[in-house]
Amino acid sequence: MATVTSAAVTVPTFTGLKAGATPARVVGSTMKASASAVPKLSIKATLKDVGVAVAATAASAMLASNAMAIEVLLGGDDGSLAFVPSSFSVSSGEKIVFKNNAGFPHNVVFDEDEIPSGVDVSKISMSTEDLLNAPGETYAVTLTEKGTYSFYCSPHQGAGMVGQVTVN
Repeated sequence: MATVTSAAVTVPTFTGLKAGATPARVVGSTMKASASAVPKLSIKATLKDVGVAVAATAASAMLASNAMAIEVLLGGDDGSLAFVPSSFSVSSGEKIVFKNNAGFPHNVVFDEDEIPSGVDVSKISMSTEDLLNAPGETYAVTLTEKGTYSFYCSPHQGAGMVGQVTVN
């Protein structure tokens, strides 16, 4: 599944929320509060209400995570000619981002004989002439057909730079 690099959930608090309050002011050595004709608003939430809000927020985050991307490095940190990770699984419709890391130039070419039938390899692959030449350059693809896809880096396929993704 996809890795989440950072996530934050904010749960609002409702205690003590007041609208229309006017600030106190100091007159001489005494403090006086100004009266206001604006009605005061106070919101109170039960623990059950807060729990429902938290559950809804968590469900939204889980649904959004299905659209998250997985990042695959092109070239290992040790300089190896490899996809890192070289084998992984994603959900149908999940974005895969291939990112230049080391040992470039690289590209990502799917093997037309090792993808699900009916998938047009030209729509998911980089051209064998197209190369990612600089650190951090990326190529992204979204696979929707379930099955196993094999891919390789054409300049480094002979050195074993191959990978496989399973779409669930």
